[in-house]
Amino acid sequence: MRLLIIGDLYGQIGAASSIAKSRGAKVAHVADIEAAMNALRAGQGSDLIMIEVREDIEKLVTMLMRERFNIPVIACGVHSDKDAAVKAIKSGAKEYLPLPPNEELIAAVLEAITEETQSVIYSSIAMAKAITLADQIAPSDASVMITGESGTGKEVIARYIHKKSKRGNSQMITVNCAAIPENLLESELFGHEKGAFTGAVARRIGKFEEADGGTILLDEISEMDLRLQSKLLRVLQEREVDRIGGNKPVKVNIRVLATSNRNLQDEVKKGSFREDLYFRLNVISLGMPSLRDRREDIKPLAEHFIEKYSKANGIPVRPLSDEALAKLNAYHWPGNVRELENSMHRSVLLAAGKMIEPDAILLQGAPEAAAPKPELVSNKPAAGNTGGLVGRTVDSVEQELILDTLNHCLGNRTHAANILGISIRTLRNKLKQYNDQGMAVPPAPTGTE
Repeated sequence: MRLLIIGDLYGQIGAASSIAKSRGAKVAHVADIEAAMNALRAGQGSDLIMIEVREDIEKLVTMLMRERFNIPVIACGVHSDKDAAVKAIKSGAKEYLPLPPNEELIAAVLEAITEETQSVIYSSIAMAKAITLADQIAPSDASVMITGESGTGKEVIARYIHKKSKRGNSQMITVNCAAIPENLLESELFGHEKGAFTGAVARRIGKFEEADGGTILLDEISEMDLRLQSKLLRVLQEREVDRIGGNKPVKVNIRVLATSNRNLQDEVKKGSFREDLYFRLNVISLGMPSLRDRREDIKPLAEHFIEKYSKANGIPVRPLSDEALAKLNAYHWPGNVRELENSMHRSVLLAAGKMIEPDAILLQGAPEAAAPKPELVSNKPAAGNTGGLVGRTVDSVEQELILDTLNHCLGNRTHAANILGISIRTLRNKLKQYNDQGMAVPPAPTGTE
């Protein structure tokens, strides 16, 4: 956990730093927003920023968004300054912490930021095999390709491998190759020099340099453009990066983990993924089982999420009734663990009695215990039944399918694209088209696409 503090927190910086350090955080301090941005551009990563409310929080949040630093901001101020607290939240701060600092309050914030980066919950044989392999390969520096459907926990197992490795005390930097637009991904990965292109207002250290000494996770690497794949291959071979606009390479000492929800061998055959890059990344292959193939884990995972969201919402922890658990076990879980987590979050908020009953668990469609891999869209309607499709255009049917799937995935575009069997870029282009036509498109959840 890396904490960056901006300003002196009204003279309370020493106390706040001591509390954060006692909870395992690595604390850095800068005087103002400009110094903070310069530190981030130079590769000093951060998982959380604390800033005093008299600073221009809106300016900070805007600069972070513009330069694609996805870091939550916490505002700090004196107890009595309620107006400043309201202004800070409206300006984009995630939380407001009163000063002098309260040890339990700061601890709770740090815990919320770092929660579940290492925890892997399972009791199934399928997951036990994945963990055994992860334990075996973690101490090495070998590249690992983690595959599996969207929502199976590929990033969770990647963090598990990192923490078990000899680099575990160093940083792990994650780059979502599907969520960053193609024209920005090169700068995000490799960095740039000031003036290298329009908008390059200062030198920016790329994610490979930021991960130096640690691990870099290339999430959904199958979505990367072929041109960038070529540059990435050179980085993996030479262990050095060329910043955009730079005149000399920079050496990096990194371990590379990558994930994909696609079959990369098929992508190689189609010509959309380089074969030499595939072999360079796929030194070790680790497949994550779908939730329907690890049904023994449904109960412990559900109970974990119930406890998590009950605590987060200040609600007493209600146990699952036998009927509710049966409903969870009967469902086919196309969205895997991520869908289970979302379902448990809703059930915690909707449950009314002393237990979580089936009516508090809202699932997509009826439970289907006998069909672990149901067809989401049937190409063969029942005899005499066209499903109301006759008379409609292909575009209108496609549009309805895409928007319904996106709603089912709570706006998560990577998950929706996986279910639809299309690339994230194709989905992004379709949604832009619908938005231009004035249709309501579900927004992507914060920090995802």
